[in-house]
Amino acid sequence: MVKNLSWRGAIAAILILGAFIYLVPSLGGTLPNWWSSLLPKDKIHLGLDLQGGMHLVLEVEVNKAVESSLERIIEEMRQDLRKKKIRYLELKREGTKGIILTLMRAEDKTKLQDLIDEQFPDFSVVKGPQREEGVSLLLTMSDAARSNIKQMAADQALETIRNRIDQFGVLEPDIRPQEGFRILIQLPGIKDPDRAIELIGKTALLEFKLVDDENSLEAALQGNIPAGSEILYQISIDKETGARRKIPFLLKKRTLLTGEYLTDARVQIESQFSESYVSLTFDARGARLFERITGANIEKRLAIVLDNNVESAPVIRDKIPGGRAQITGSFSMDEARDLAIVLRAGALPAPVKILEERTVGPSLGRDSIEQGRNSMVIGGLVVVCFMILYYGLSGLIANVALLLNILFIMAGLAFFGATLTLPGIGGIILTIGMAVDANVLIFERIREELRLGKPPRAAIEGGYAKALVTILDANVTTFIVALVLFQFGTGPVRGFAVTLSIGIIASFVTAVFMTRIIFDYLFITRRWKKISI
Repeated sequence: MVKNLSWRGAIAAILILGAFIYLVPSLGGTLPNWWSSLLPKDKIHLGLDLQGGMHLVLEVEVNKAVESSLERIIEEMRQDLRKKKIRYLELKREGTKGIILTLMRAEDKTKLQDLIDEQFPDFSVVKGPQREEGVSLLLTMSDAARSNIKQMAADQALETIRNRIDQFGVLEPDIRPQEGFRILIQLPGIKDPDRAIELIGKTALLEFKLVDDENSLEAALQGNIPAGSEILYQISIDKETGARRKIPFLLKKRTLLTGEYLTDARVQIESQFSESYVSLTFDARGARLFERITGANIEKRLAIVLDNNVESAPVIRDKIPGGRAQITGSFSMDEARDLAIVLRAGALPAPVKILEERTVGPSLGRDSIEQGRNSMVIGGLVVVCFMILYYGLSGLIANVALLLNILFIMAGLAFFGATLTLPGIGGIILTIGMAVDANVLIFERIREELRLGKPPRAAIEGGYAKALVTILDANVTTFIVALVLFQFGTGPVRGFAVTLSIGIIASFVTAVFMTRIIFDYLFITRRWKKISI
């Protein structure tokens, strides 16, 4: 029995030492180099309600996604009409309802209906607005198709924003959808809110377009923009003065290549001038397209356009195989890194609009921590005093287990990299009560055994054996509930579930295992004859 007690004592000592090791990084101060290389260095992360951060509510402008979808369908329809030799006077989008098509010949209506049924089943053909010439038709998109586009845009925006934030490096962000195509974002501990907002809200539509060198830029700036061309600008920032200058470019409207073929985007450093640029890598199809585009336009300028802003417009010197390109400019390292992040994460399917923005200051976090600590201290002192007054020395043993329980909970948060939130502190307080409850069950069983006339050692063994089933049943059912809350809950609910789950395991270990070691040491090794309970 003494040998068995030694093994149990060794396990308890290892658990306590391991808990202290995991808590050391969270206690503050600078860790020595040898510690960081050999031992855990992750701190307990604090949630938005404790350490401050950013709270955003975004709205996905899903109608823009419908408009973009209609524009793409118009381009497809234009090609199909040409193949079917259906002549038309007008083909344009009508808001988010559908497409206005004016046929030159009434006899083409049958051919058009066959084309719509075959290639565009989500559209129905109805009579359009009256025109002086031609046959005007309205191709209306079905409500189901429109709703599907909106929902897909919202889902894709949520996933894209989540990928961007994950690559940005925010620990334990809370990102979840809300009604009305809205997205709630909470970023604890964010240091640069403006940079985060720009990263999240950037549409990141990457396009490659040819510069229109055949027509006059000056004439276009005066309003004579050639058909099939457009004016876009490059933003140049003077590094010394910080002054911003807009440089106009006359570009062909036709997009030769988009960012949908990107597989990677990384920040690189130009060795000669130590300037940052973004290196792009395309997939196999994108590489073939890029090679064909560059091969057919040697000595022409190819503009790299991001969200309708010209990033650079280099001259194509030769055909570029391998599917690699560069975006150069006066980038700082953070700007180049953010650009690489949004390109890797993909373009947003529709713009997002900020409906609510709050920066939670650290003072609120300090108040929350102070209140949470006070509630733990006050609640703990009440429990400690009650246990000592009611159970004597056994109550003191239970209080030691209570302190170990808190130690194990905090170490568990550090071990799993979990985030401590205000509801999480509530979960810790709840587990303190549960831990004491387990000891109360054990002590009452021991009292029953003593009343039956059993000696202290036998009463302790009987008390633990009879209380174990009840304690195990209560802890297992509560643990299952905590797992369900963690799996299906979000934000504060998950924070509560994390500390509750860790606390249940810790309270079971301390109440059943640790206190039993102390009792066995006193009545087996020290050979006590009386028990204070």
